[in-house]
Amino acid sequence: MKLLRKPLRISLLQLRLLKTLLHGVILAFLLITFNAAVNDNLGADPVKALLHFTGIGALNLLLITLLVSPAARYLPAPPLMRVRRMLGIYVFVYAMAHLLTYIAFELQFDWSLVIGEIIKRPYITVGMVALLLLTALTVTSPNKVRAAMGKRWQTLHNSIYLITFLVLLHFTWSRKTGLQEPLIYWTISLGIISTRIFVFTTMIKNSLAKRRH
Repeated sequence: MKLLRKPLRISLLQLRLLKTLLHGVILAFLLITFNAAVNDNLGADPVKALLHFTGIGALNLLLITLLVSPAARYLPAPPLMRVRRMLGIYVFVYAMAHLLTYIAFELQFDWSLVIGEIIKRPYITVGMVALLLLTALTVTSPNKVRAAMGKRWQTLHNSIYLITFLVLLHFTWSRKTGLQEPLIYWTISLGIISTRIFVFTTMIKNSLAKRRH
C-alpha cells in the first residue's frame, strides 16, 4: 500500500538542504542544552537534566532512524534512505554524550567506579552493550567498509533491533518511579519494528514471486 499515487521526488539540492537542516537542528539542540547546563540554566539538577536529554535524544533519533525505511517505501520516497546513515551516526553522538555526561559529572572520571557501576548495575550493563553495538554500526557505516564486509555488513546492522531492545530496557530500568513514559516508547518501538518486519517479509515474497516467474 502506497500513501501517495506517485513517488515523492526529492532533488539533489532538496536532499542536501534536508541534510543541512537536520545537521543544524540536531547539533543545535545538543550544544544549546550543554551550554545551558554549563551556565547553570538547566534547573535545580543540571546533570540529571543533561542525562535525560541526551538519553531521550538518542532514543528518539534511533526510532526516527528505524522509521526511515518504512517511510521511504510506503510514501514512497526512496531518496529518504540517503539520510538514514546520518541519523544513525547522530544516535551514536547522543548516546556517547549521554555516557560522557555520566562519567564526567556523576562519577568524576573515577574509572574504577565506572567499571564497578557497569558490573553492579544491570541497567548500565545493558546500556553499555547497546553502546558497543552502536559503535560497531557507526564504524562500519561508510560505503567502503560496507563493500568490504559483503553479506556480513547486513548481518551486523540487523543488530539495530537488539540495540533498540537494550536501549528500551536501559531506559525502563533506569526509572525509579513512573513507567508511563517507558511504556509509551515500548509501544511506539513495537509499532515501528512491526512495520519494518512487514516491509522485510513483503520484499521476500516479491523476490520469491519473481523467481517463480
